[in-house]
Amino acid sequence: MKKIVAALDGLKYSRSTRDYAIFLAKMHKAHLVGVFLEDFTYTSYKIYDLVHAKGGLIGSARKRLDQKDVKERAIARQNFESACQKAGLEYTVHRDRSIAIQELLQESIYADLIILDIRETLTHYPEKAPTSFVRDLLSQAQCPVLIVPPIFKKTEKVILLYDGSPSSVHAIKMFSYTLPALKNCKVEILSVRPHSESRHIPENKLMKEFIKRHFPNGTFTVLNGFADLEIVKYLKMQKDAPMVVLGAYRRGMVSRWFKESMADTIMKEVRLPLFIAHNK
Repeated sequence: MKKIVAALDGLKYSRSTRDYAIFLAKMHKAHLVGVFLEDFTYTSYKIYDLVHAKGGLIGSARKRLDQKDVKERAIARQNFESACQKAGLEYTVHRDRSIAIQELLQESIYADLIILDIRETLTHYPEKAPTSFVRDLLSQAQCPVLIVPPIFKKTEKVILLYDGSPSSVHAIKMFSYTLPALKNCKVEILSVRPHSESRHIPENKLMKEFIKRHFPNGTFTVLNGFADLEIVKYLKMQKDAPMVVLGAYRRGMVSRWFKESMADTIMKEVRLPLFIAHNK
């Protein structure tokens, strides 16, 4: 039995994370852990709210707002537990109360998969995707991460991105091992080659031999052009909300300042579930 972690903020509860986690845990008969990130530095209110509230900065206003946060977080946990019970899942709830990213990275050491909403920030302020929190998790997680869109859609198709690199093959392997039940979906292997090259995939013979063992019904699609542009364009054309599998975040921080990863580009342009795994 595998262990799937749903990373959740009780103050901005993601029903999409809950629904994807339950869908996959039920399909794979996995143990589902709801990790509620209750970072002690994070509240729903800002200092501005205290200054302009009755009771003053150190008065009853802070106590009232803290109690509201406690209630919100309890409601979120109860919602998660009720949904797990209704689905007939074996589940656990963790309340991680230290620094959120550190707690989640520690959880990743002992998990097979982490599921996280693409909008997650664990701050007061909204950020454009990919958020700082998502970036930090992807760059340091010790297990694959599934980044999910705001609205749940049942997965009926999987697109495996392959560019011939070891990291792309590693991501496909991890997907095969972690979520084997999704092999029953329609599976497509997508590659992009420069205009000057043929439409044969890199390491053609070896890759097809590998795919035949893991995804016997998988089909290959090869496009010509610039990968960043062609992949985003192709994904935007999809009507069935496929899950996209890719390797990412292997480069160092300095390198990422100058060139975004493919995952960054996809998260900015497309709202699809992204299964991301990288070898260290």
